[in-house]
Amino acid sequence: MAVSHLLPTYARVDLAFERGEGCWLIATNGERYLDFTAGIAVNALGHAHPHLVKALTEQAQKLWHVSNLYRIPEGERLAARLCEATFADYVFFGNSGAEAMECAIKMARKYHAASGRPERYRIITFEGAFHGRTLATLAAGGQKKYLEGFGPVVDGFDQLVAGDLEAVRRAVTPETGAILIEPIQGEGGVRVIDPGFLKGLREIADEHGLLLIFDEIQTGVGRTGELFAYQKVGVTPDIMAIAKAIGGGFPMGGCLATREAAKGMTAGTHGSTFGGNPLAMAVGNAVLDVVLAPGFLDHVRRMGLLLKQRLAELKDRHPAVIAEVRGEGLLTGVRAVGPAVELVDALRAEKLISIASGDNVVRLVPPLIIGEAEIAEAAARIDRAATRIEQALASSRRVQGAVG
Repeated sequence: MAVSHLLPTYARVDLAFERGEGCWLIATNGERYLDFTAGIAVNALGHAHPHLVKALTEQAQKLWHVSNLYRIPEGERLAARLCEATFADYVFFGNSGAEAMECAIKMARKYHAASGRPERYRIITFEGAFHGRTLATLAAGGQKKYLEGFGPVVDGFDQLVAGDLEAVRRAVTPETGAILIEPIQGEGGVRVIDPGFLKGLREIADEHGLLLIFDEIQTGVGRTGELFAYQKVGVTPDIMAIAKAIGGGFPMGGCLATREAAKGMTAGTHGSTFGGNPLAMAVGNAVLDVVLAPGFLDHVRRMGLLLKQRLAELKDRHPAVIAEVRGEGLLTGVRAVGPAVELVDALRAEKLISIASGDNVVRLVPPLIIGEAEIAEAAARIDRAATRIEQALASSRRVQGAVG
C-alpha cells in the first residue's frame, strides 16, 4: 500500500471498493463481494438504491446547507414522520450516533435541572455497551480499551451487568437521573437483552422518577423486523438515540424524546452546524418512504428468520467453528469457537464481508433489501469458509501429533 496521510486510527484491510449494487460491493480490482456488513448496519437499503439516489441528487441541485437559523421544511417533515411512527414528540437531528447520544445525555441531565433537581445527573449504564467515541459516550460505554489515555473519565455514569434488576434498584441514588441501554448490544457481541429486564427497567424508572434512554443506533429503522426494537419488546423509552440506517449511508443521527423528557431543551441549550441539513433530510425521508412501505418490515422478518435458520444449520454442520447463533431480524451474530477475526478473514477470502464484535462474535448485518438468493449464496460461502478452517485445524492436529 502507498503511504497514507490519514490518521492511523483504523486497522484497515488492504481492500477498496469503487461502487456498489444492492447487496454487492465491487472492489477496485473488479472482484464482487457479498456485503453482510452494510457499512456496520448503515446501508439499510443497500448500495445505490434508486430512490435514495434520486432524492439526494434532486436535493443537491437545489440546496445543500442553510443552517438551523432558518426553517428547513424537509427536516420538519422527517421529524413529524418519525414522531407519528414512534412514542416521540420531538426530534433533534445531528450527524452521527455519538451526537445523538450526546444529545440524549444532555437532555436527561437538563430535564432534572429544569425540574429543580440538578443533582440528578448520574446515568446507569451496562457492561458490554457501546454508545460512541466522544468523551461522554466513551464514559457511558465504560470499556477500558477505549478510555485509556484520554485523561479523567467523564463523571456521571454507573455501570452494571445487564440482567440483574435488583442490582439496578440498589444502584439508584438521589443523584441518579436516567437509565441508558441498548435493546441489543451490537458492538458488545449481538447480545439480545431480555425483554423482561427491559420491562423491569421501565418500572424502576417510573418508580424513581428516572428517564429511560434507549440507544437504537444499530437496532433502529427496521433492523430487527420492527421500525424500532422497543416496539418489538413492548417497552417505551422516554428518549431514544438513532443514526446509521436512518440516513441509508448519508451521515445522520437523531435524538427522539417525549415532550416531558425534552422540557429543559429550550432555545440555546443545544445545537449543530450541519445537523438536519437539506441533503440529509431528503435522504432520511427517502429511507422512510421505503422502510414504511407496506410489506417492507414483513420482508425483513422473513429474511431474518431464513438467515437464522441457515446459520443454525451451519452451526450443526460445523460445531468446531460455530459455537452459537444469536440476534433478532437481520442483526445476527455468530459466536466463533476460534478467534472471531479468523472467521472474518476466512469469509472475506470467500468474498463475503462481515465484521468482528465483542464476545468473540462475527456480526452479519446485511442490507434489509436482501433476498432469498443472497442468503443462500451467503450460506454457501460461510459453509466453505468454515470447512477451510476445519481443514486447517485438522492439519494442525496432525502436525502436532507427528511432533509429539
